[in-house]
Amino acid sequence: MTVASHIAELKKKHENLSIMVEKAQRAPAVDDLHVADLKKQKLKLKEEIGKLGGH
Repeated sequence: MTVASHIAELKKKHENLSIMVEKAQRAPAVDDLHVADLKKQKLKLKEEIGKLGGH
């Protein structure tokens, strides 16, 4: 796997997590811990993307 394809995959995962966070926050019974976990996962992906040079 090239660095570019790895970055693309990480960005795709990041976008999917964004969608999941948005849906979870709109749900009537929001589990704040679940939303916080999703946001932590997003942040880790964003940091990894930054380290790889994918901004």
